[in-house]
Amino acid sequence: MPSFDVVSEIDMQELRNAIDQAQREITTRFDFKGTDSSIELKDKAIILNTESEQRLQALVQVLEEKLVRRKVSLKSLSYGKVEEATKGRARQSVALVEGISDDKARDIGKFVKGLPLKGIQHQVQGNQLRIIGKKRDDLQETIAALTEHDFGVPLQFNNFRD
Repeated sequence: MPSFDVVSEIDMQELRNAIDQAQREITTRFDFKGTDSSIELKDKAIILNTESEQRLQALVQVLEEKLVRRKVSLKSLSYGKVEEATKGRARQSVALVEGISDDKARDIGKFVKGLPLKGIQHQVQGNQLRIIGKKRDDLQETIAALTEHDFGVPLQFNNFRD
């Protein structure tokens, strides 16, 4: 039976490229001169560091602009609270969210069951969801419906099999 997987992943290479581009822009922009601002990728988080909260907002804007250009979804970012660092500086941690949580998987499953298509089933497999159907056309309609609906996480569809 035809099937496909619904996953939520981040293209780490594109993320690294976007962060590198943002860091390069920060070093050349006039409004960041002398602020010693930085954007770093550590494990599953991005660390933003600058001199004030206003500069931090500008830093976030530069980062988001580069991520959008690289087609990395902003839904995969979870912003932490702004912390005070040494000497009155501002720091913010941005967690990278990958995978589909159990709650989101249940929401997606209910949405798929609510579609007016016959023979469509779903299975939760860890942090992904497998959709199984009798007809390929029904699966393609399911993909179209899932892309139109907003679940709060970026969704990708892979492993389409006949």
